[in-house]
Amino acid sequence: MNRSAIAEIFNNVFAPGNASSPPLPRNHRKVVAAITSCRTPAMGGQVEKCDKCGHEIVRFHSCRNRHCPQCQTTARLSWVHDRLQELLPIGYFHAVFTIPHELNPFALRNKQHFYDLMFRAVKETLLELAANPKRLGADIGVVAVLHTWGQTLMDHPHIHCIVTGGGFDQCAERWKPCSNGFLFPIAVIRKLFRGKLMDFFIQAVKSGDIAYSGTAIGDADTSQFNELVSSLYAKEWTVYVKQPFASAEALVKYLGAYTHRVAISDSRIVGHDNQSVSFSYKDYANEGKRKIMTVTAAEFVRRFLLHVLPQGFKKIRYFGFLAPRARRKRLTRCRTFFNKKAVDLKKGSLPWYQIVKEFMGRDPRRCPKCSIGILQCTVTLLRSIALIPTG
Repeated sequence: MNRSAIAEIFNNVFAPGNASSPPLPRNHRKVVAAITSCRTPAMGGQVEKCDKCGHEIVRFHSCRNRHCPQCQTTARLSWVHDRLQELLPIGYFHAVFTIPHELNPFALRNKQHFYDLMFRAVKETLLELAANPKRLGADIGVVAVLHTWGQTLMDHPHIHCIVTGGGFDQCAERWKPCSNGFLFPIAVIRKLFRGKLMDFFIQAVKSGDIAYSGTAIGDADTSQFNELVSSLYAKEWTVYVKQPFASAEALVKYLGAYTHRVAISDSRIVGHDNQSVSFSYKDYANEGKRKIMTVTAAEFVRRFLLHVLPQGFKKIRYFGFLAPRARRKRLTRCRTFFNKKAVDLKKGSLPWYQIVKEFMGRDPRRCPKCSIGILQCTVTLLRSIALIPTG
């Protein structure tokens, strides 16, 4: 049975009879139950037998929860495989949009609405600048991925974007590349993003769509709120754009690193017991040096659960000619310009084992004993628990 270090930490904190176990909302209980049950008999599974040597193994099912550190590899490889089919022979920029820490409490208490506003501000900023004839005057493609954490697991909402290094000029029916490997002036991007998100934020507070529990600052008529708004407008927000990727291979590596990442992986857990958890992190304030942080087990769980997203929330979104409603026509037009075949968007991914083999160089169904035969399911083991605990 394979159990992750994070699952063991959760088991310790939420062990029966542990009086210090914190109460959790339903969506957090669902995540905890999924992670602690992942790849255990509770999830059910199957007995697999080699069709050559007869060797048998028991393989327990994964929980497939997007917050589980054990369940992202196949989803990540499948997503990367599908995106590879859409690539154009151009450079791609990496842009990151970060909000000031003063807005973190609003984001944490209003996740669905605030994160939607962040995506909207990023989308309008990039597409408006791209459409401006003085900047590019073309239709670009954007993939945006929300991250909500920093290296120490505290709340740090920011959006990573992959932006095409150019766009399609619909009037001239041609592709317009970004000049000299340059997207847009960073100061212009920063100012426009700040203005849009602040406008959306103020309107949401006035309408009551965004609140800040426990303090009057969430009331748009208070002097505290007005002071907050003034300070945020006066602040220089953190937005940056890296140089375009040199190749499709570099883009794939980037996609694999960012699209299906969870707040922390097992590889960063250096030690844990019933009382504490130690994990590694990069201290970007000190030249990115690797350090070790130790917190109580309960505090580790609290920090991890800060990043549980609302049910059904889309953390990966597509804009411009990659937008779902327009992708078939507009992406095909771009690919035709570069003499690339149209993408069969209805085809979908390959079977999971073929994708794993393609990217990792091994067939996960191959018998571990004889290395010749293929493991085939002979017995199905039923799941013994529901993934939403009661109480």
